[in-house]
Amino acid sequence: MTDKTVPRAAWLQLGATILLFGLTWPVMKIGLMAGSPIWLAAGRATLSALTAFVLLALLGRLKWPPRGEWPVIFSVGTLQLSSFFALANLGVQNVPPGRSGVLAYTTMLWMVPLSLLVGERVGWRAIAGAALGVIGIVTLADPGRLDWHDHAIIMGHVYLLLAGFTWALAIMHTRRHRWHTSPLDVLPWQMSVATVLLWLLALVAEPDGHLDFDKWQLWVALLYIGSFAGPAGTWAAVSVTRALPPITTSLGMLGVPLMGILSSILLVGEKVTVPLLLGTGLVIAGIAIVILDRPTPSGAQPK
Repeated sequence: MTDKTVPRAAWLQLGATILLFGLTWPVMKIGLMAGSPIWLAAGRATLSALTAFVLLALLGRLKWPPRGEWPVIFSVGTLQLSSFFALANLGVQNVPPGRSGVLAYTTMLWMVPLSLLVGERVGWRAIAGAALGVIGIVTLADPGRLDWHDHAIIMGHVYLLLAGFTWALAIMHTRRHRWHTSPLDVLPWQMSVATVLLWLLALVAEPDGHLDFDKWQLWVALLYIGSFAGPAGTWAAVSVTRALPPITTSLGMLGVPLMGILSSILLVGEKVTVPLLLGTGLVIAGIAIVILDRPTPSGAQPK
């Protein structure tokens, strides 16, 4: 393999990651036609765990993780997977999927106040980028037209922002973690933690929840997100982070929310509005400024 083929393959993998993760947002919306949010999240985690075990077994890399990896397995399984899956589904239930993808992708904006909270040095450009992102979030919500009496819509926006926040908490841990194996090698175990937690949460928070296995929407969502996009996209993302510089990867992954909007327009007929376009532009610009000011490891990206 020549030096020229490696970057080409990496760019193809980056494009595949953007496509796979971006499409998950309208597919989640479709899946909610046949299942309640947390039950759907639990089903997704279950299939992702099974697929990840099979994938690692086929690669000859399936093994019990070292003791030192278990703290990050539990933190990622709890925050980056369980919390994000549940909150994202609860949000997209009442918010258009394209807008949902942008709101949930505010992870890097949350990193600024979290970094300040733990005493890390944060440049003024990162703070300015976070402020610009907040303006974008407000623009996306379109408060002048938002029905403030509709509790479901208000909470939908809150859930999506919390999804980004929980992802940021996981990144704060993973970037300090001393890895003994590859992040891909612990994926099945992280997904297993998420599976157990999400089914427990589904039984407690949604005792009357359901998955309608007789509806095609459920199978499309579970098979695409759970068995294909999640594991394959994660595999591609891990490969990209090893082949491209961290800043390049992080900036490239900003294509995920854009793909989410485009695919939502095509698949579920989301309306293109000025607040959607302007707010998305501001959020992405803010995130890009934060990334360029304080590049962080991109080993964990929202899906």
